[in-house]
Amino acid sequence: MNFKDVHLGQMMQMKVAESGIEISRICNFLHCTEQEIWEMYKAKSLDSEILLKWSKLLEYDFFRIYSQHLILYAPITSEVKSNNKKSSLPKFRKNIYTKQIVDFILEQISSGNMTRNEVIERYRIPKTTLYKWISKYENK
Repeated sequence: MNFKDVHLGQMMQMKVAESGIEISRICNFLHCTEQEIWEMYKAKSLDSEILLKWSKLLEYDFFRIYSQHLILYAPITSEVKSNNKKSSLPKFRKNIYTKQIVDFILEQISSGNMTRNEVIERYRIPKTTLYKWISKYENK
């Protein structure tokens, strides 16, 4: 999975193929034509309301793909961390890593694409976290 270059239309089309859902059911659920479905498959991104419907239909959280992108490619800067202003929006922890993210990071290290220090600096993963992953998953 390439979290850097997200193409939702292709991902949805793959998920539809895997699940075997007929196009008529998709059209009924999304209230659109077959041509509009094919246009969505070509689209790199979609409106969040449509994406929510696709997520429900295919029982897959397409929003999580963007969350993983943020974890890998938009780490919190020190300016944001030190900003203690109250916000009415909910705050989420950015250091929640899925198994796919851990596997991706460990693959980067084991293939020689990145060193441990490069991973720590680029993705701002704490050193202790990275070494726990290595000791836990490297032998598997």
